[in-house]
Amino acid sequence: MKRMLIFVSLLLACAVASAAPQSHAQIRSVADAFVQQQTAALPGKATYKIEEIDRRIALPECARLEAFLPAGSQLIGRTAVGVRCLEQNGWSIFVPVQVRLSLDLLVTTRQLPLGHTLQESDIATQATETSQTASGYTDPKQVIGKVLRYGITAGQVLREDMLRAPYSVTQGQAVQLTVQGKGFSIRSEGVALNNASEGQPVQVRVAAGRVVSGVARAGGVVEITP
Repeated sequence: MKRMLIFVSLLLACAVASAAPQSHAQIRSVADAFVQQQTAALPGKATYKIEEIDRRIALPECARLEAFLPAGSQLIGRTAVGVRCLEQNGWSIFVPVQVRLSLDLLVTTRQLPLGHTLQESDIATQATETSQTASGYTDPKQVIGKVLRYGITAGQVLREDMLRAPYSVTQGQAVQLTVQGKGFSIRSEGVALNNASEGQPVQVRVAAGRVVSGVARAGGVVEITP
């Protein structure tokens, strides 16, 4: 019996040793296809490099491979793509990847002061290569007509935190109040107590000093919800 167990153990060891290891080239190919698909939707032009897998890593051959992005990861800069085996007793491995993004970002053409409303002549495009998540604008329509939150110098990349929508209502402005409900519409006047862009909340002082809350709309109108 003991000899039989030893013989079976030797057979199993030989079977494991003779099993073909998973091709690293195939793993990298699966990762490559995944990165190509995922970066296609990024703005600008993405370039990437799938790095080599440590040659000392040997994995059992698998016919069903799937690539995935690890939780909390982004396909930008130095990162990794996971590849896993979907068969019984499967495995997973992380393949190093480097992704760079080339895109034309909007920059200022001159020094601009706080409160300036951006015009077409204030902006230009600048080719930028980055290995981080893009934080600028690429379309002039996204920024023209917006107002600077603070002064900026020439050549700065425009970012969301620099800009705000123009005010529809300003503090101290006489505004038109509208209240609409089922089968009725009421209009009155008041004075805005704060600045607000369209769609933002605003408080209005009405007759007898009462304060009501509403939503700023274009043209100095404040919409009150009944």
